[in-house]
Amino acid sequence: MRVAVIGTGYVGLVSAVCLAHMGHTVTGVDNDAGKLARLREGQSPIYEPGLQEDLSLAMGTGRLRFHGDLVAAVAGSAVIFVAVGTPPLPSGASDTRAVAAVATAIGAALAGDDQPRLVVNKSTVPVGTGARVQDLLARSAVAAGAAPPPVTVVSNPEFLREGQALWDSYNPDRIVLGSDDAAALLTMEQLYAPLIKRRCRGCDVSHPGPIPLIKTDLASAEMVKYAANAFLATKVSFINELAQLCDRLGADITLVADGIGLDKRIGRAFLDAGIGWGGSCLPKDVSALLHTANSQGVHPRLMEAVTAVNQDQRRLVVRKLQQTLPVLQGHTIGLLGLTFKPDTDDLREAPALDIAAELIRLGATVKGFDPYWSRQDHWPEALASIRRCSSAMALAKGCDALVVVTEWPEFKLLDWEQLGREMRRRLVLDGRNCLDGTALTASGFRWQGVGRNPPSR
Repeated sequence: MRVAVIGTGYVGLVSAVCLAHMGHTVTGVDNDAGKLARLREGQSPIYEPGLQEDLSLAMGTGRLRFHGDLVAAVAGSAVIFVAVGTPPLPSGASDTRAVAAVATAIGAALAGDDQPRLVVNKSTVPVGTGARVQDLLARSAVAAGAAPPPVTVVSNPEFLREGQALWDSYNPDRIVLGSDDAAALLTMEQLYAPLIKRRCRGCDVSHPGPIPLIKTDLASAEMVKYAANAFLATKVSFINELAQLCDRLGADITLVADGIGLDKRIGRAFLDAGIGWGGSCLPKDVSALLHTANSQGVHPRLMEAVTAVNQDQRRLVVRKLQQTLPVLQGHTIGLLGLTFKPDTDDLREAPALDIAAELIRLGATVKGFDPYWSRQDHWPEALASIRRCSSAMALAKGCDALVVVTEWPEFKLLDWEQLGREMRRRLVLDGRNCLDGTALTASGFRWQGVGRNPPSR
């Protein structure tokens, strides 16, 4: 099929690459001239493991191209994906102005056209947005002086994890499609047929059976996305709250998580205690769900608690440091990892930003090393208050404490004995419980985890 993908951010670009590898002819559209220039040269504007390689391969086949002409892209496509950003507003609601603008532009571009097409909402949008997009498509066509085009809106939420987005695209746990139009659902099933049958690049062919396909109405599909992320956030906040109790009672939260995670009704995923969730999805989606619930007269007590626990978990880092360094003023703290999770360059809602801000407020000097950002030519504005270090060794020099903020795998392989010789005092706060506390303690470090008792010296 001929497909257009409007928006080439994390979701749009990964989706476009994946669709091209399914065998479709894909046009990626964006209004950012700088980004388009890089894409046309075959360069990914975002960091995601494997994306650069798959982008180059897809463009090499001729099935993937990029330009800024929305009108031409939608006119030549049977399926049009909308994958633009929906950032949070100060109220917590999702900002859907970009979605509305794209829907209006599509309607105007197709005014008077009698070719049936699908407009697929891939962006994470509040319940009811699909119906609004359908209305905007018709209104903009009428405003252009023509009859509304025969376009059907489908909701197809994404469930991509940054750092593993390509794997998730080729091997989704499920594909959710929302529409009341049976023909539209059939077209989408045909679009995804190579993926459903695990017959395209990157598919895990060792997994038995087809990928589950869930067909719903528009509103239910939109709610599935928010419900999924809200539940994942709930699991993380739950285990983090238990971790604080384990700190007081002498229990080990990792063993508790293993014990409850083996229960098939619970599962082990998202039960790793640490310093909370961040990124572009969980904070925004939980906030949007809270806003939606309140606007409908529903008091979301559980979601409010989930958010409160997550914010408190970031403050926990400072409280733990103050157990050894009661007065942080004049001390130097090094942050290991700055992105919200490993294998991404994303700093949106990254815990490191809040932790650094609080430490600086208390008079500490904050240094940072990140395996991605410390090797780039520029230090982003979001990290301006943090002193940039080119290596973990440079970070350790003169530090009174190191805090593991992001669980980059390479941190486990660091020469901690050498790092310790560079530090003023050997204090490590393992905010992700990813280091060997026993080995560090044996090397003379004071090691603190989250919900775990320090080993005896």
